Amino acid sequence: MNRCRLPNRRAGETIGFEFRGAAYTATFSHFPDGRLAELFIDSAKPSNDAADDARDAAVAMSIALQHGTPLEAIRAALTRDGVGRPAGILGAALGAIADEIGGRGE
Repeated sequence: MNRCRLPNRRAGETIGFEFRGAAYTATFSHFPDGRLAELFIDSAKPSNDAADDARDAAVAMSIALQHGTPLEAIRAALTRDGVGRPAGILGAALGAIADEIGGRGE
């Protein structure tokens, strides 16, 4: 499958969220049809293992989205704890984005 490339300049949105007691930001943009197209996750403390893992997870997520993997397939595959909360940073970021978008009625 070919990669759906994004324009070099595109609108993005940044939100803040917490995961495991640490502050993060998620910056994301959409394809013209409204589907999530890319994700960047940054930590308030950028020089640590958790920050590196977050950035790498976001890159892998963006590549998957741009190659046509449905967002819901990715979300369904991510690990959750015993009560259904995201167990990893990628699931936490996607949940925060869903909360933000859902709160606007999109």
